[in-house]
Amino acid sequence: MEPLLAVDIGRQAILLVLIVSGPLLIAGLVVGLAVGVFQAVTQIHEMTLTFIPKILAMVSVLLAMLPWMIIQVIDYTIRLFELIPTITN
Repeated sequence: MEPLLAVDIGRQAILLVLIVSGPLLIAGLVVGLAVGVFQAVTQIHEMTLTFIPKILAMVSVLLAMLPWMIIQVIDYTIRLFELIPTITN
């Protein structure tokens, strides 16, 4: 295996992780920001208040995006398996 091919496979894997985890992270960020603004406005500074809305938002995004995420990971895996014959040469 050529070093450039290994680096490219690793780069694609990291990019896939960022793309697949992006919607979950963005949902957590948006809900965390909204709860933070709510806490600042109402002066309720309860640390546990942020967990439940974030968990609910991330679970709902996960359920909505799971088919797309699975397709992305399967496509990457298929591309890796298709590379096997070219690597062994």
